[in-house]
Amino acid sequence: MEIKNILVPVDGSEGSDRAVTQAIALAEACDAKLNFLYVANINQLAINACLSDAILDAVTKAGNVILDRVMDMVPTGVEKEAFSETGSPAVVILDFAADNAMDMIVMGSRGLGVVKGVLLGSVSQYIVEQSKCPVLVVK
Repeated sequence: MEIKNILVPVDGSEGSDRAVTQAIALAEACDAKLNFLYVANINQLAINACLSDAILDAVTKAGNVILDRVMDMVPTGVEKEAFSETGSPAVVILDFAADNAMDMIVMGSRGLGVVKGVLLGSVSQYIVEQSKCPVLVVK
């Protein structure tokens, strides 16, 4: 199996950063493109049915900061692109991987989510079980 497109979901957590480091090494070894995806988890934000524009704006800005930081981690010569989506992380990650013909997903085992301390181990577990492509979970 040839690996040319690697999806790396990021959320700014330590686990996410370790996954980025591992994905960079894989991309260099396979001459693959890195696709970083930040998902604004509306499930955690949607206490009410309506989200204010200010909250969505703040979450989008936070995602852009995270994406800019991981893009800066990638050495020159490795192809890379950043994407930001809104929704349920597990569903968005799987849909993105399928819609964009990803060959592999590299992700951290637990993330921070929107609220510090919220464990997203269930997201990586779900991705491993449901993904159509190989998944590398980095601890």
